[in-house]
Amino acid sequence: MDRTEADREETGKNREVGDAEDKDEAEKNKTAREEVRKKYGIQAGLCAFLLLLLWMIASDAYKMLPGFYENVIRVGVFSDSYWKVQNGYSYQILEDAIAEFEKQHPGTRVEYVSGIIREDYSEWLSEQMMRGTAPDIFFVPGEHFNDFAEAGVLMDLTPLIEGDGEFSPERYYTSAYAYGNYEGVQYALPYECAPKLMFVNKSILEQEGIGMPGNEWTWEDFYRICREVTKDTDGNGIIDQFGVVGYTWEDAFDSNGVTLFDKKGTECYLTDERAKAGISFIGKLEELNGGYSISSKEFALGNVAFQPMLFSEYRAYKSYPLSIKKYSGFEWDCLTMPAGPEGRNISRLDTLTLSMSRSTIHKQEAWELMKLLTGDGKIQSEIFRYSEGVSVLREVVESEENQGFLTRNPDTGNAPGLFLLSDAVEQAVVTARFHDYDRAVGEADRAVRSILEGSSNINMETIIQNRKVNRYLKEMQ
Repeated sequence: MDRTEADREETGKNREVGDAEDKDEAEKNKTAREEVRKKYGIQAGLCAFLLLLLWMIASDAYKMLPGFYENVIRVGVFSDSYWKVQNGYSYQILEDAIAEFEKQHPGTRVEYVSGIIREDYSEWLSEQMMRGTAPDIFFVPGEHFNDFAEAGVLMDLTPLIEGDGEFSPERYYTSAYAYGNYEGVQYALPYECAPKLMFVNKSILEQEGIGMPGNEWTWEDFYRICREVTKDTDGNGIIDQFGVVGYTWEDAFDSNGVTLFDKKGTECYLTDERAKAGISFIGKLEELNGGYSISSKEFALGNVAFQPMLFSEYRAYKSYPLSIKKYSGFEWDCLTMPAGPEGRNISRLDTLTLSMSRSTIHKQEAWELMKLLTGDGKIQSEIFRYSEGVSVLREVVESEENQGFLTRNPDTGNAPGLFLLSDAVEQAVVTARFHDYDRAVGEADRAVRSILEGSSNINMETIIQNRKVNRYLKEMQ
């Protein structure tokens, strides 16, 4: 081999060695770059994780992670007062109950949607049910309880009640507890209530030299006082002071032992002698006014001696400054409703109830929350502080603490004794509950008005109108 060829071979070998070294160097550089990228990637990921962790801690979002909460209980509630008055504490009782419940049940979280006003609440709740997203438990206004029970969307609470040795229905007022019963099935627990009482303009009675009636007064006492105070006070020939406004035939029926319908809503009992006595009594009261139609505004102006209203309205408008806006210029107090000759000093009860969705998957947890809201003495006592209604627990209403709260609190004025209030709730009338009850009552109202406006004998008019109502009831079936 000559020198030239040997040099070429040596050069080729050197080139191969150089290429190999370059390749090794490139691999080393690549590996180094990958290690740098990996190192910075880990650091960046760690920083991101730490930032996420800090955010979750600051916002309580970590509570959404598995292991922190096993269950989420949703509550259906409206934002304003059930009693249709101004109230800045609409969620206070619920939030206090939630805090206590979550403390007792660390594996469960409770949430609710805020901002739904009472006027829109029932429609919102119905939409949630149709979408399959109904809350686990929800408040049910009294006027819509029948509809939801009839629709079959409420859980039958009987198995839960009978299987819970710690639950005692006897702690609730009988009438309030019965409000959650539909056709023999307990679909709800009572949460808050308000009885109807008779409110009295004491100034008119004192001016006319009439003593304040006792809590066992009768229709006879009631009529006598109304007759004595109804007059023309300024001598212009027009009656300007009246006995009563807002007292209805239903009030008269309730206080005279009348059962208007049978339990299934198939028959009306307007021809009952007690019902006819109630209609006649309403007619006598209306005759005192000489054909003048009185509005509740007249009571607010101080021109009427009596007006029935819910205790919640009394509490709302006794407080300052609403008392200045609504009922000013006279002293007023409250009594039981006057008793009819065949009845007692009783009236109706309006009750806000709490039901469970039939589709809930958290039955036991939902039941425990329902019991806390309706049966815990501390939570129920808050109703006297943050609402206008009455607790549904007898022990709460009759406690010395709450007795003192209402009598000492200047916002409640001359509040009735809590034992009087307790008796009014316990003895309140429990009306028949059946489908389309409100429509049936509307038909009965038209019948009563026809009887009162009729010119013939009341017995004959009652028979005719009772037949019409019964035909209507049959068409409803």
